[in-house]
Amino acid sequence: MTRRWALVAAAGMLALAGCSSDLPDEPSSGGSPSSDSPKSEFFDQAEYDRQLAFRNATPQGPNGKPWEQMLEPQMADTAKFAKPGGKYTLCFSNAAVNNPWRQVGFKTMQQEVKLHPEITDFVVLDAEAKDDKQVSDIQSLSGRNCSAIIISPNTTATLTPAVEQACGTGVPVIVFDRGVNTTCPVTFIHPIGGFAFGADGAEFLKEKVKPGGKILALRILPGVDVLEQRWAAANEIFGGTELDVVGVEFTDGDAAKTKSIVSDYIQREGKIDGVWMDAGATAVAAAEAFQDAGVDVPAIVGEDQQDFLRLWVDEGLNAIAPTYPTYQWRTPVVAAVKILKGEQVPKEWVLPQPRITSDNVREYVKQDMPPLHYAMCGCEGMPGYPGPWK
Repeated sequence: MTRRWALVAAAGMLALAGCSSDLPDEPSSGGSPSSDSPKSEFFDQAEYDRQLAFRNATPQGPNGKPWEQMLEPQMADTAKFAKPGGKYTLCFSNAAVNNPWRQVGFKTMQQEVKLHPEITDFVVLDAEAKDDKQVSDIQSLSGRNCSAIIISPNTTATLTPAVEQACGTGVPVIVFDRGVNTTCPVTFIHPIGGFAFGADGAEFLKEKVKPGGKILALRILPGVDVLEQRWAAANEIFGGTELDVVGVEFTDGDAAKTKSIVSDYIQREGKIDGVWMDAGATAVAAAEAFQDAGVDVPAIVGEDQQDFLRLWVDEGLNAIAPTYPTYQWRTPVVAAVKILKGEQVPKEWVLPQPRITSDNVREYVKQDMPPLHYAMCGCEGMPGYPGPWK
């Protein structure tokens, strides 16, 4: 069975990548999942099992450099792409820089390029979250004498033909962050994926909330692959428990809307025992709704942005932060240089996907960084840090 290369990243105001979607919408719905409830159409048992197993896999690669590590790689021969002598023109078609996650990632990528003197020109086109513009951008890059082309697709199905066209030019193509429905790129780079993210949060609540406890699930948008995977994983885990999922609500990544939804559920239910989120950019707003109501913040799932990590430490929250690390933006540049030197790279480059817990949260709090700076940038040791990221 051919795996769909669509373990895509989504965020930002969507907490991870500010996605648009080429998948059908699903309405918001409340109610508790049960073990005999139908599975989400986005649930894939084999991929779910694969991602959860990856969480315990030992990564290969240099210690302390997770952006260069890989999980169970199958290496691809790149000898035909070797260009001795350097002087590489590296080209990048970016979906967008329309939210903090993507901004942190792109700044990290720019600094990574500076670490490689072999790269003499870095050409970047920003698709502004528009499919038609990115299709045009990729066509434009195909005629710019690029040594290699990096693509972070805006959407999956729509961008697949454009990626295939780029592959057809003979220039090595690297896809990362979000996927496409073709295996033509030399490598596809991504952290473990949405099922692992969603399971991390749901397993935490399963452990921390007593049977019968009320869970509120907050989502960003329907129809985005990786976000749907996150909820599909959580729904699968909650369905095997006695937890009562009293609501599944879409927040649109808006802090005010998030706070309003949580406040309404506190009034309606009397008590909420846990909050699951498919992306954590509005986790602080959710926590503030409990504080405004004069009740303790329950067990909560957030993410690795600084405002949440600081609140977690300052208030002693019972929390977890699954991550979709922004250090993945370093990896395509590393991969491009390897490919142009004829060195092997994984055909599917799966990166470690850490989670932040109460045991290690203080390690990731950076008081001098902006509130929406993502802790998993892998940028602390780069020249000039923290300047470019401020």
